[in-house]
Amino acid sequence: MNSDLPDNFGGLPEEFSNFESSAVAVLPVPFDMTSSWLIGSDKGPQALIDASKHMELYDIETRSEMYKRGIYTAPAIAAGSSSAMIKQTYAESKRLLEAGKFVVTLGGEHAISAAPIKAHAEKYGPLTILQFDAHTDLRDSYEGDKLSHASAMARSVECSGVERLVSVGIRAIDSSELGAIKPENTFFAEDIAGQQGWQERVLARLGERVYVTFDLDVFEPGLMPSTGTPEPGGLGWYEVLKLLRMVAAERTLVGFDVVELMPSETNRAPDFVACKLVYKMLSYKFA
Repeated sequence: MNSDLPDNFGGLPEEFSNFESSAVAVLPVPFDMTSSWLIGSDKGPQALIDASKHMELYDIETRSEMYKRGIYTAPAIAAGSSSAMIKQTYAESKRLLEAGKFVVTLGGEHAISAAPIKAHAEKYGPLTILQFDAHTDLRDSYEGDKLSHASAMARSVECSGVERLVSVGIRAIDSSELGAIKPENTFFAEDIAGQQGWQERVLARLGERVYVTFDLDVFEPGLMPSTGTPEPGGLGWYEVLKLLRMVAAERTLVGFDVVELMPSETNRAPDFVACKLVYKMLSYKFA
């Protein structure tokens, strides 16, 4: 790795990464205290940022160089408990939104998402949450913890200004979540993987303003093995991008997070998949 590159998303020089002129603010939240199997997602934000320094910054599909709009990377949130993390991440998300930034939050475990969702819902509500995930994350609590990663969407839908939750790629649930699942807004992986037209059906369920929360375990594990709870039967790169492109074009994408990257020392390719996903979403938004 070229140590001379700035330590920010994209390895960008000051001209394209200073706070004042940047359209985008990237907020790293390296938190992993409630993971129930494999741990290490606290290292995900920095691994994603490190990989992003080696991306080609011209996006072929949109024929754009989005980075020229400016991408500021904020200091990482440091918190010793779930409640402190939620409080600090919410406050920083709110500050960045009030400064006019398009906010991208990098986890860490999925529990971090309730904080930026709350801030975005207060500013942009009524808001649809579009969840890409292998799991519903709708348990009211897990192992006695209401702020667990397994309760991320249960807490998020409680936020004032959140109108609905639409979930894509689900393929693992607990029976306690059945009552909270809305079938018309839940697109199970077995029903959509490899099929045509499902993206249009998802789009029809979205309101005008959309916040995307993207758990990387929605992808097929062969593409994204570096997560804490991988599940077989996930979605592919291009079918996911098709939906994200449609959302950016036909709805108002107000913000997003990407979570649950658990980097491996022996396979850094998934880190690059994650940073490329972030840049593709920004390119769709700003092209």
